[in-house]
Amino acid sequence: MLEYDSEEAFPIESDHFDHGDVWLIPLKMLDDDARAIHLGAVAELAVEAGQREFVGDPMRMMLISLEEESRFPYVIESGGVAVGVLTLQSGAATLAGWPDDESVWLLRGFLIDSKSQGRGLGTLAARAASEEAHKLTTRLGGGQAGVVLSVNERNPAGLAAYTKAGFVDVGRYLGGNAGPQRTMYKAFV
Repeated sequence: MLEYDSEEAFPIESDHFDHGDVWLIPLKMLDDDARAIHLGAVAELAVEAGQREFVGDPMRMMLISLEEESRFPYVIESGGVAVGVLTLQSGAATLAGWPDDESVWLLRGFLIDSKSQGRGLGTLAARAASEEAHKLTTRLGGGQAGVVLSVNERNPAGLAAYTKAGFVDVGRYLGGNAGPQRTMYKAFV
């Protein structure tokens, strides 16, 4: 069973650029009341109409992730406000076009609220997700070497954010529902 070490209940990525701090709030580590507050904030997140085909409903993604043992859902906060969500999943990397499921974490369900886009928060959160995945690997002993994701080729903002966060394009993936994807990978340092 995958479990967190309770001594590190709130892993944080703090980058002090012009964009401020980005915090990853692990929903599985919160008590019921705190989780309900954060899920209420998730319910308020929105994406632009043109982005809907690239991302799913944030609340649905978080609720599904809370139920599956292999998924670790996070609310992305900046300045004390929920600005997005993401999920790290073990054993599912082939969903992003990776050749196997076990060697890397899958970053999925990643979105930044439409009101918070264009401020570099996606880049900071992607970097934080990679660092959090590395901590999970160390804590859980999974042996993963990095993080993989897929991003739609028609999503230039996503491609740019992941590239700035240190992800490398490793090829085309045709398995996405919304058209061709780019598989991107970031190794743990």
